[in-house]
Amino acid sequence: MLRPFSSRLGKRLSADSELETRRKRLLYRSVYRGNKENDILLGQFARAHISGFDAHELDQYERLLETGDNEIFDWITGKLAVPAEADTPVLRKLMAFRVRF
Repeated sequence: MLRPFSSRLGKRLSADSELETRRKRLLYRSVYRGNKENDILLGQFARAHISGFDAHELDQYERLLETGDNEIFDWITGKLAVPAEADTPVLRKLMAFRVRF
């Protein structure tokens, strides 16, 4: 008897679908922050990088988005030092990112 999908393939498709749903949700949260400067910065950053993020990087980005707009903006502009607990590879990518107009 042939089965169209193995259970392992079905689990992988489900995991891929979950990651894609997370990416879409995080993209939306990036674009609609409430602070126009961060809408632009985080929106462009997410569009450029989020499709390549794995689950661990998505976790880091999700934690970053839980931070207040002013705090993120102050880190990016250098007004405040980034606390050790927030210093992740994803934040470093964001800090190196340049907005294009």
